[in-house]
Amino acid sequence: MPRRPPAIHQVLATLAYGDAIGHEVLGIQRVLRQAGYDSAIFVETADRILESQTRDYRELVDASHPDNLLLHHFSIGSKASRTAFALPDRMALIYHNITPPEYFAGIHRTLARQCFRGRREILAYIDRCDLAMGDSEFNRQDLEALGFSRTAVLPVVPDFSHLDRQPNGFVANQYDDDWTNILFVGRVISNKKVEDLIRFFHAYHTEFNPRSRLLIVGAFSMFERYLAALHHLIAELRLSHVHFSGHISDEELVSYYDVADLFLCASEHEGFCVPLVEAFYAGVPVLAYAATAVPATMDGAGVLFEEKDPRLVAGLMDAIISDPNLQDSILTGQDAALARLRSKDFGATLLARVDQIMAAPRAAPPRVAPDFWEQFDAAERLEELRLDRPSIYRALP
Repeated sequence: MPRRPPAIHQVLATLAYGDAIGHEVLGIQRVLRQAGYDSAIFVETADRILESQTRDYRELVDASHPDNLLLHHFSIGSKASRTAFALPDRMALIYHNITPPEYFAGIHRTLARQCFRGRREILAYIDRCDLAMGDSEFNRQDLEALGFSRTAVLPVVPDFSHLDRQPNGFVANQYDDDWTNILFVGRVISNKKVEDLIRFFHAYHTEFNPRSRLLIVGAFSMFERYLAALHHLIAELRLSHVHFSGHISDEELVSYYDVADLFLCASEHEGFCVPLVEAFYAGVPVLAYAATAVPATMDGAGVLFEEKDPRLVAGLMDAIISDPNLQDSILTGQDAALARLRSKDFGATLLARVDQIMAAPRAAPPRVAPDFWEQFDAAERLEELRLDRPSIYRALP
């Protein structure tokens, strides 16, 4: 009887619409399926738009086989993560980094706790994984520092197809004028240091260009307390013309890049930072704080700053915006960096990593508590009660 070909499935806590990890997960699936592998995406939760492209993580138990390979995207601990850990399949980790929990202390206690637990939980995978891959050299080095001995880089090669759409006319009507638009794209979350963006913009707006605005484009759900603190800072500075977009469509994102004169980033913790290279693709000069993976992502392009002095950064902003020749030079460098990034053969690298894993001796089988699967079955029955008989579920102790 012929041996069944292995399946290569992906496992992650949540598949989000429009974010960098979501784009990477879908890209990996395309490559694997084109290579002839059976490949599904198992998640705990997914955006409604993407639900049809995923399967519930509990179905992974039936899809499991010792010859299969699970590509486990690790960010924070989850039930999907723990279920995958306990299965007999081979496993490779794809690590997107975990934000240090201190960024969320006093702002989002639940996320601070999840990040702390995630940094602790990942240590259990040191002996469980056949290979641990960072999606940047910065992340690979973090894996090494955590104790993983078999590491590699699976580079992020962003798919820019979402930026090739027709721009949204409403955004253009609002902001496409003779004012200067300073843009940041990313979640409104505390490690992105949006408060520093506001201080930099305040210095630029008051000292150099009163006909300027700051456009902060990204979701802020679950971080309303942080958003309120940002609005308080804006009021303290008596600053106007700071606009928060919230979560937007791809067509709106295209428009924001179209109207931008400068992309400004003050983030202090990034595993890669895809919006930087999106700005390269959109032809927007980038000025960014040189922290964590940002310098490597910029790859010698754009402009980096190392001191968070608002007047210094404002001066750099003005130098770039007011000098067309300097802008052209920056954009030429960004185009070259983007070409180097896009020349990487992501599909070939992924398949080479798969071959490397399959050819190597496999890691020791997972060590789990004797009653793990009994607890799994009990949790499944409770979930069925919660969905189908909520009144009985609420009555349980």
